[in-house]
Amino acid sequence: MADTVTDSVIPDRYTDLLTRPLFVHLGTLGADGSPRVTPMWHEYDGEFIRFTTTTDRVKYRNVTADPRVAISVNDPEAPYRYLEVRGVVERIEPDTEGEFFDVLARRYGLEYEKPVGDVARRVVLVVRPERVTHQG
Repeated sequence: MADTVTDSVIPDRYTDLLTRPLFVHLGTLGADGSPRVTPMWHEYDGEFIRFTTTTDRVKYRNVTADPRVAISVNDPEAPYRYLEVRGVVERIEPDTEGEFFDVLARRYGLEYEKPVGDVARRVVLVVRPERVTHQG
């Protein structure tokens, strides 16, 4: 099976990998250029992929210095079927009430006492996909 590379748009037959509550891996670049990869909750609305984090985390510092990111996700039922997305953090939105965290917590089945403890530092990373690679 060969990898297929396409520009910007997520192919329809791979959108399920972003609309199902699967953990994705978010890759960012450190100040020294070294990669950092973190498993993440996410939400995809057909245009943007959104993540939640806090302003004291390394991934936040990384994307504020260099907004380029890579995201990968594979299908747990067919592990060789995957989607890799390269894009940029187009904007960072405050989530000081924890509303987006709540959306993701429900999506991923986390029960917790509201508000989330780090709500004052919480933000939403909004990623615009630019290129994708997929297989399977």
